[in-house]
Amino acid sequence: MTLAGGHWIEKPTILVVDDTPDNLTLMSGLLKDQYRIKVSNRGAKALEIASTQPQPDLILLDIMMPEMDGYEVCEQLKANPETAHIPVIFLTAKTETEDEAHGLDLGAEDYLTKPVNPAILMARVKNHLQLKSHADFLRDKNLFLEQEVRRRTQEVTQVQDVTIMVLASLAETRDSDTGNHIRRTQYYVRALAEKLRDEPQYQTLLTDQYIDILFKSAPLHDIGKVGIPDRILLKPGPFEEDEFEIMKRHPLLGRNAIEHAEAQLGIEVDFLKVAKEIAYSHQEKWDGSGYPEGLKGEDIPLCARLMALADVYDALICRRVYKEPMPHEEAVEIIKQGSGSHFDPILVKHFEAIQQEFTAIAARFADNDEDLRQKANQLEEFRAVALDGMQPKQPECS
Repeated sequence: MTLAGGHWIEKPTILVVDDTPDNLTLMSGLLKDQYRIKVSNRGAKALEIASTQPQPDLILLDIMMPEMDGYEVCEQLKANPETAHIPVIFLTAKTETEDEAHGLDLGAEDYLTKPVNPAILMARVKNHLQLKSHADFLRDKNLFLEQEVRRRTQEVTQVQDVTIMVLASLAETRDSDTGNHIRRTQYYVRALAEKLRDEPQYQTLLTDQYIDILFKSAPLHDIGKVGIPDRILLKPGPFEEDEFEIMKRHPLLGRNAIEHAEAQLGIEVDFLKVAKEIAYSHQEKWDGSGYPEGLKGEDIPLCARLMALADVYDALICRRVYKEPMPHEEAVEIIKQGSGSHFDPILVKHFEAIQQEFTAIAARFADNDEDLRQKANQLEEFRAVALDGMQPKQPECS
């Protein structure tokens, strides 16, 4: 270490590689007052030293050595990401222009011929160490910036994911489904989308990124239910025709809510585009008998077709406050019967192929008795509030 400006500073380390002991002694004696010196008389050993922490800051490298010459050492140093940043100065008796050009082509920073002028050597070493110091500073700064970008991107993604789940959970609190319905349908959709990549026509669309967006968007499929009046949404029995017409508005309400959020952002966001398609079209049917637009076949967005099958399957197999769960086998038969009418036949085919994944997901996120009790109590509270709001109010006495 050296004292500079009242602070102790670690000396830069120089690795001298030469198979001649006298040359190692000469270089060490010349450099030792200003630098820490490491030496090696073999190329393989030099590569090992260069890869070991703390690494040398600069390498003085002879060319003519047995077993592995300096050119090969330099080539391996520059090919290794861990050592590529270490500057190399060839220090050699080879004086031909072609030799120098070859050394520089391999990535060496400089080329000095023997016998070396000590003043020239010291100046070149100092210059290249300064250049390396600047390069290290920029590399460390870039690394910090990359890590900061990753950290902030992760934070944005986490906030996005939490926001989606909060919005979806808000819709679920006013419905008869439990919160686990969100998680189950998410995983059903992802499993089915991954299997659908077996179909050539979907391989371009169903990238890992798209499936990730699909997974994140799925919980928003029923977000429009927050706009349905309690007297209809919480009704324990079947809907009257006029009530069902109001209930059928929830896809439109969901899409409009997401469009409004997108407009507030002022930019198009991929996951919101998929969320809009799922919210708006998951009640459409393959034969055109669904709602809100009566879309048919492949006019229905693929993400909505996936959601439709996942949503119906989960509704069939899960217990609700008003019904017992249906066995998996019966649910599968109903899905199969709906092939070509309610559901895309290709999706049904792949659903049958991975139905065991669906049962595993259902088991993983199964509703327990406590979940159902809490949901029943929650719905009773909502009904009480809704009924109270429908009672005529007595005029206040003045």
